[in-house]
Amino acid sequence: MSAADRVETRMVFPVFPMNTNHYRTLFGGTAVAWIDQAAFICATRWCRRKVVTVRISEVNFHHPVREGSIVEVIARLVGTGRSSMRIAVDVWWEPMDHNERVLVCQAECVLVAVDEQNRPVTVPPLTETMS
Repeated sequence: MSAADRVETRMVFPVFPMNTNHYRTLFGGTAVAWIDQAAFICATRWCRRKVVTVRISEVNFHHPVREGSIVEVIARLVGTGRSSMRIAVDVWWEPMDHNERVLVCQAECVLVAVDEQNRPVTVPPLTETMS
C-alpha cells in the first residue's frame, strides 16, 4: 500500500435497530464511536504503530440518520506532528430506498502513536503531495 493510499479510510455501516434510539434514528454515541474507529484505522495505517485517541473535536449533527439507512464514514489524514496525526472525518447518510447522500456530521480527531510503555513515538510526516 503506497503512502498516498494510506491517507484515507472509508468504512460503511448499516443502521440496524440496535444502533438507534426510541425515535428510530442513529444514536449520537454510535456515530462518535464509528468516527473514532475510522480515525483509528486511518492513523494506524499511516504509522503502523499503536495509536491512542487524544481528542475528538466538536461533533455537530446536521441531519438525523434513520434506521435502515447506510452510513459511510470517511477519515482522511490532514496533518502530522512529531507523534500526532490529525484526521478529518465526514459522516454521510444514504437511504437504502433511493439515491441520496447527505453529510450528517464532521469531526477532527487527534491520535498519537505510542510505544509499549505508552510514550509518544515519531510518525512519518505528511507531505503536501500526499494530503
